[in-house]
Parts: sequence; C-alpha cells; structure tokens
Amino acid sequence: MAIQHAVLALLARGPSYGYELKGAFEAAVGPQWGPLNIGHIYQILDRLSRDGLVVAERQPQPVRPDRVVYEITTDGRTELDRWLTAPSPRSGGFRDDFFLKVTAAARSGRATTVRTVLANQRGHLMRELRNLDGLRRQADDPVVRLLLSAAGRHVEADLAFVDDAEAALLADGGATLAGLAAQAASAGAGGSSTAGSAGGSTEDDGPVRAAG
Repeated sequence: MAIQHAVLALLARGPSYGYELKGAFEAAVGPQWGPLNIGHIYQILDRLSRDGLVVAERQPQPVRPDRVVYEITTDGRTELDRWLTAPSPRSGGFRDDFFLKVTAAARSGRATTVRTVLANQRGHLMRELRNLDGLRRQADDPVVRLLLSAAGRHVEADLAFVDDAEAALLADGGATLAGLAAQAASAGAGGSSTAGSAGGSTEDDGPVRAAG
C-alpha cells in the first residue's frame, strides 16, 4: 500500500506523530495528491504498529492531551527497503471508469452518445491539464514539480486515448458503431433480433443499423 510505505519513509527520517506526518506527507507529494485525512493516517499507524513496523510511545504534554509519537523499527526499515527496490505495478490494473463508459457508448450504436462522452472527457482532461500546469509553475520544490509533471503526462496519455477512441469509432461514417450495435442486439436476444430493434434509424438519432 503506497501511503503506508510513504509513512514509513517519513518515519525513517526520525520519530513523529500523526498531524506532523500528515503535514509532511502533503508537503512532500504536493497538491496533485490532495489532502490526507488524519483519520486515515492514524489507521495506517495502527496497522504499522500491529505489524511491528513502528513502535508508539505516549508522551505527556503539560496542557494538551498526551501525544503518541511513532518510531520506525528495524523490521520497518527492512520493509521500506523492500518496497523501494521493488517495481510498482498499477494499483488498479487497467480498470477505469472511462473505459467502461466508452464501451457502453460504443455498443449503444449512437454516434451522438459517443461524441458526447468523448467531448465531455476531453474538456475535463484539458481543464485538469491546465490546472496541473499552473500548480507546477507555482511549485518551489523540485520533487513536487516532478510529480506534477508526471501527473500531467498521465492526463496527456488519457487525452491520447480519447483521440484514439474518436478515430476508431467515428472516423468511418458509422460502420464500426453499426457492427457493434448489431453484435449487442444479437447477443442480448440470443441472435433473434437485429440492431434496429432498439428503435434507432440514423447515425445521429439512434442506434446505427448494421450495413447490408
């Protein structure tokens, strides 16, 4: 789990406590990650304690409630070294909400639906890219600038997929969508219905009919 190991990395620099770790994490990774919930931090610290990767010490304070300070253990440093030297697979594989949205739009056979889905996503990504670029220009920390640049490259890759989807689904005058609509209708009705059974007629007004 990435945040768990990031907390270990922060503790490798010295003992710390919950709110200090929250601030250090947010300063280290920059604004592209977003704020970290303090409750989540304490859940992570509890898990690390149970696993023997950190130890906790309660320190009394003269006015405020006792403060719990955490320190990384030898096992914690070993686990941190293991994580740092291992490759990082995509945490969610290639499962993506937008992939499913493109699938649903394409198999509807409606060119207008596909265009709307792609146009909305392209607009969202362009706004996201401009926001990341602005944050990167404002960042003083070179690591934060690097992370913001990496986030921008992810968005650029997503934009390239939108372009690919547009070319694959809309560049042939509706033939591809017609075939997909026909397949969906056939599969849904055990092969007894046609692509036009959904009540469509034209490329822009409804499901595209299969050619021929």
